[in-house]
Amino acid sequence: MAKTKTSKSTVTPLGDRVLVKRLAADDKTAGGIILPDTAKEKPKEGIVMSVGLGKIGDNGERHGMSVKKKDRVLFSSYAGSEIKVDGEEMLILAEDEILAIID
Repeated sequence: MAKTKTSKSTVTPLGDRVLVKRLAADDKTAGGIILPDTAKEKPKEGIVMSVGLGKIGDNGERHGMSVKKKDRVLFSSYAGSEIKVDGEEMLILAEDEILAIID
């Protein structure tokens, strides 16, 4: 089953939803300038923590997911909904909001 178990809570995405943990933002620019927290952009990359079972099509059959747990993914800046799970910021987004899987 597609579940993520933490010390207190278990979050299971429904349908074609994916639970993603954002990767840490860079502290420096390419030129070596150190960025304060207020100037950092939210990362657009993350690690898939858990996935739903997939979307149910018009014919009643469930379509499998393209991503799996531990995939590193790329998504747009405003994708999904931010939530906190046991004090950690996570993102729940639909599978079609994921732009790419990074190898």
